[in-house]
Amino acid sequence: MSLAPEIIKQLADQQAAGLPQVWQAPLAIIREQTQSRVAFAGVPEPIFEVTNRFIPGPTADLPIRIYRPSDKKNLPAIVFFHGGGWVLNFLDIYDAALHRLANQSGAVIVSVNYQKAPEHPFPTPFDDCFATLQWVKTHANEIGVAPGQIGVAGDSAGGNLAAAVALKARDLNIDLSFQLLVYPCTESNFDTPSYRDFANDYGLTTQAMQWFWQQYLAGDEFELNAYAQPARANSFEDLAPALIITAQYDPLLSDSITYAEKLASAGVSLTYKEYPGMIHGFFANVAATPASRAAIDFAAAQIVALTR
Repeated sequence: MSLAPEIIKQLADQQAAGLPQVWQAPLAIIREQTQSRVAFAGVPEPIFEVTNRFIPGPTADLPIRIYRPSDKKNLPAIVFFHGGGWVLNFLDIYDAALHRLANQSGAVIVSVNYQKAPEHPFPTPFDDCFATLQWVKTHANEIGVAPGQIGVAGDSAGGNLAAAVALKARDLNIDLSFQLLVYPCTESNFDTPSYRDFANDYGLTTQAMQWFWQQYLAGDEFELNAYAQPARANSFEDLAPALIITAQYDPLLSDSITYAEKLASAGVSLTYKEYPGMIHGFFANVAATPASRAAIDFAAAQIVALTR
């Protein structure tokens, strides 16, 4: 399928805006530009309750946002890690998507604003995300969720973090109900079909991903660290059931396909769904394309099935 009409318009508008690429301007300017993504993501639908608070992290207090779809107790929980190349983005950008995901899944969502590279490279963002999962587990009764029905989720760099947290949870015998990985970047291998085929002209570029990985890893010390690059884990056995959502025209498509194959070969329960005509970032852009709502609703239905 060719690019969806609304995506063609989105890409044309972005090109006309003439904004610098992530490596072309000071980081403060690039981060300031992300403020506009809140409106682009759409107006959040009504939800029962949203709470902001801080929790203690390994090296700093972490802002979290809790989305509650109802006043019921013992609800499933989704611990969500946002994308942005481990460098960009913040909680508000995901409000519309997470309001809908909470409502459709009936799950409480806990989204964390983890510390960002390059000021805080790996392992800090990963440690913050794993600490958030641990906090949800230990405070399940306080926030009204079922301790045995907790999963992790994330998109792009957040998908990397969710996959890595799922690996560590397996390694430490911490039960997870699921891992929702939305076009995750799972290793710093840029010699893949999608990195070549969709290197430019589709929003996210291959060069941008190279830059993001450089900020996150800050050297080659962690090239074989599975918590930095989940696709390089020694074993994928006994991981939580996985739901992987991808976009047809995404430089990260091959990352997702390869990771799905590794999970399936290890006997992990897997659901894989690619959205035709879509580009990287569509999942959270509720106002930009109806495919966003379709993907959120599909993910919610799978989570309901996995947490019954």
